[in-house]
Amino acid sequence: MRAVVQRVAHASCTVAGEVTGQTGPGLMVLLGVAPADTAQTARALAAKIAKLRIFNDDAGKMNRSVLDTGGGILSISQFTLYADTRAGNRPSFVGAAPPAQARELYGEFNAALRELGLTVGEGRFGEHMVIDLSNDGPVTITLDLS
Repeated sequence: MRAVVQRVAHASCTVAGEVTGQTGPGLMVLLGVAPADTAQTARALAAKIAKLRIFNDDAGKMNRSVLDTGGGILSISQFTLYADTRAGNRPSFVGAAPPAQARELYGEFNAALRELGLTVGEGRFGEHMVIDLSNDGPVTITLDLS
């Protein structure tokens, strides 16, 4: 699994004019799934993100997690994180998991975040989504468990 994690003041996802998920202060997570990923991978990545210390403490040091701050998460499935652009100018996505597997593991990832006590807004799998966010910092971290 591959994730791009952004610290946000707020973020929202809209599909066909309908807001499908949003968060106030917290994290926006773009999640890519690879063929070798499993439910265990999804749970491990969810735990890592929930405990990632990228929020400032009282001294201004990045020493607090989204769990510590009471923030939320907007989770967006994004197969394009596995784009391969080494040959030519058109990306290949053969490194991404098939849709059925990716949908299942995206759900597993979101469920694991909720089990950790986080409020999770979601995009809509396989749909064209419009993401609006206000990056806070900016702080952007990439994680790869593949």
